[in-house]
Amino acid sequence: MKIVKIPSNYGALEKADGVELAPDLVIKELEDIYLNEQFRKEEIQVENIPRKKLEDGNEIIQNYEGKVFVGGDHSITYHSFKGFARNFKNPGIIIFDAHPDVYEMFEFPSHQDWLRCLIKDGIVKKENVAILGVRNADRKEIEYLRDNKIRFYSIKSVCENSENVCNDVMEFARKFDGFYLSIDIDVLDPAHAPGTGYPEPGGMSVRDLVYYLHRLKLLKNIARIDVVEINPKKDINNITSRIGAKIIAEMM
Repeated sequence: MKIVKIPSNYGALEKADGVELAPDLVIKELEDIYLNEQFRKEEIQVENIPRKKLEDGNEIIQNYEGKVFVGGDHSITYHSFKGFARNFKNPGIIIFDAHPDVYEMFEFPSHQDWLRCLIKDGIVKKENVAILGVRNADRKEIEYLRDNKIRFYSIKSVCENSENVCNDVMEFARKFDGFYLSIDIDVLDPAHAPGTGYPEPGGMSVRDLVYYLHRLKLLKNIARIDVVEINPKKDINNITSRIGAKIIAEMM
């Protein structure tokens, strides 16, 4: 498995300082996971995008290939997905996130509007998007999702009706020749994952998320994964970095 480390906070806002430290810590924690829950572990190849290159623009991310991208703030997904989409006729994206990230703010993709930018720029079709775990969303974001008929699932449905929601999402994912899985760590309850810039109470447990990951991994068309918004400066005992490592291990 090839892993690309992206130590970027350039698409983030005032609470972002520290997310650039996550890739190194997540990979270090991954080394200490002997086997995943299927009692497997793949050999990994790690490639690092130098921070100096990212200073010149996150567009450089589009030129890298790999199965797992470790951020960094969530704006990296705009560039990673753009590069990914070139390889598929009908790419889709499934996102685990407390926020829809469609609140338009800047002329460049930020971690609060990267998804809206992907749709606006024609890189992903709005009907090829699914977001799971939404809770603290702005009213304008919900209006945008509904007006554009973008598939999204509230945290209530994700946690209380997990089997049916997961069945629905897997059926949705099967129509793509390749789909991208993006995991913002703030989809988890901060009681489980405190190390993030925008902690939102009432989120998924790690066990909830692993259930979805194990099932999605069964699909043969899952082609790229990213894990973003882990902030070691806000973490406790590196637990959030270790959760990031577990997410990667469980997708091996």
